[in-house]
Amino acid sequence: MVTRTRTQAAAALVIIASAAVAWWLAGPAGWPGVGVRPAVPVSAAAALLHPPGLHPTPAQGADAAAGAQHRTSGMEGTADPLLVNGLRHTLEALLLEAGDTHDPAALKQRLAALVGKHFPAALATRALALAERYVDYRVALGSLRAPQDLTDPRALRDALEARHKVRQQFFDDTEYDALFAREAELDRYTLARLEIARNTQLTPDQRAQALQAAEHELSTERRAERNAATEHMVVAAQTAAFNASNADERTRHATRSVQYGEAAAQAMAQLDRDEQHWQQRLDQYSQARTQQGDGAGLQQLRQQLFSAEEQQRIDAALALRKLNAGTSGS
Repeated sequence: MVTRTRTQAAAALVIIASAAVAWWLAGPAGWPGVGVRPAVPVSAAAALLHPPGLHPTPAQGADAAAGAQHRTSGMEGTADPLLVNGLRHTLEALLLEAGDTHDPAALKQRLAALVGKHFPAALATRALALAERYVDYRVALGSLRAPQDLTDPRALRDALEARHKVRQQFFDDTEYDALFAREAELDRYTLARLEIARNTQLTPDQRAQALQAAEHELSTERRAERNAATEHMVVAAQTAAFNASNADERTRHATRSVQYGEAAAQAMAQLDRDEQHWQQRLDQYSQARTQQGDGAGLQQLRQQLFSAEEQQRIDAALALRKLNAGTSGS
């Protein structure tokens, strides 16, 4: 049973990985042609599996808290305090808060008013200039088309090369590394897996050896990230399925305890409760803002309902809700 489950999960991840490449290439279906609608600031594969709007749990918090890296210890250990890990997520969070628009110029004006919330004052001018070029880059992506066959390694390689050329038009080498280097390494690994999977001349043993060799090409850090992401993706997909079917706590616990063990099942149940509580508080805050508008009373409620860390995510979470509602209604 366990072996079959792992085999099915591995096969699904190959398909998801290829879809994720296209997701990052052109964005979710239904985006405006100018391509300036903000992307969900999580990994592409996780975005395909994990419904937008879910509050990041501590295990998922690295992406959600990326903006805080520029205000805290994220500056340490780098020659340029702007070009830190998580920069791309911070830019996407900035775009998300700015909202959806078909007009890049209008979006850039919104970014100018918001950049100080996502970057410290010393970096605000440079960050805004970079964010404006990032908008132009996202617009340029709108002219690229995802390949029709997402499982065709050659087509995906051509598409990624086209995207790479667009990126080079807007960012220098150091900016490119900060924004895209990690993703590019995982893209190469994804393509290698797809090429191996599509190679009918390989025996099962040869295929297994080739997959192992491809994984060894990843850096130790990327390999650890991939393993963690894979585990998270499987759990997130299961949680999404539970939510969609309105599964009760007993059903969730019984299934999870068999798959992951009693301790993990209990931890996941707590995360479910934390998520539900977060959404309830977001509901209360959103309703209050609709009824009374922004003011001292709303600020007081904000402080009562949310911790200082959570307050950094409120606006992005509400914007994500709006984005998700618009996508569902289209």
